[in-house]
Amino acid sequence: MSGAIHQSAARGFALVPETYERGRPMYPFAAVRRLVRELRVRPESRVLDLAAGTGKLTRLLAQLGADVVAVEPVDEMRQRLVETIPGVRALPGTAEAIPLENGSMDAVTVGQAFHWFDGDAALTEIHRVLRPGTRLGLIWNVKDVSVDWVRLLAEIIEPYRGSAPSVASGAWKEAFERTELFTAIERARFAFVHATDMGTVVARVTSISFIAALDPVVREQVVAQVRELVATHPETRGREVFPLRYRTGVYWCDRI
Repeated sequence: MSGAIHQSAARGFALVPETYERGRPMYPFAAVRRLVRELRVRPESRVLDLAAGTGKLTRLLAQLGADVVAVEPVDEMRQRLVETIPGVRALPGTAEAIPLENGSMDAVTVGQAFHWFDGDAALTEIHRVLRPGTRLGLIWNVKDVSVDWVRLLAEIIEPYRGSAPSVASGAWKEAFERTELFTAIERARFAFVHATDMGTVVARVTSISFIAALDPVVREQVVAQVRELVATHPETRGREVFPLRYRTGVYWCDRI
């Protein structure tokens, strides 16, 4: 079983834990409430937050009193999580090689990450660590490109994607269509606004793995384009704080 992670994620995310923490929004309360309800998470529940990053979702689960274990393969991201949430057990590992015992978890959550996984191998491992009758839940914040300036921001970013996977492609769903280990996924959608400023938008862009991994000269060219867009677009020009709109998808399924 492979424990490797995508080169773009391994290289890029290692460079930007602080930038990631600043630029990425938290999840909207309504979406987290729905995720917790569907996964039947209670204060005594043992929850695995898989590919936990800097702990954006982990801390919300911990605040509920759940016994949360965070698994994150990138050392720098995991260290930032430990500094932010010192009471949470944080382990190195991947979705395809989870360092936990069989049937030891009451729920598994994945925030902003399942599209990075080898879906078939990950579902096999998640099934292994979940108790029978429990659930897997996924959540993503995705920029709302129906907003003109956000669409233009995406047009600056996307030419540099290369082989890095995208949640928007929907390719991550294919493993769920093939698997006999979980029921069909269900979903709920939420909209929210992240009040942001120039520095936060720059951090949001430079926290993207494949942008972070660019040659520094090229990365600065990207930053200059982002700054120019924010400084000149009618929706953001001259404003210290402005809305960055997101759509949040929550997905869940039962372990068979």
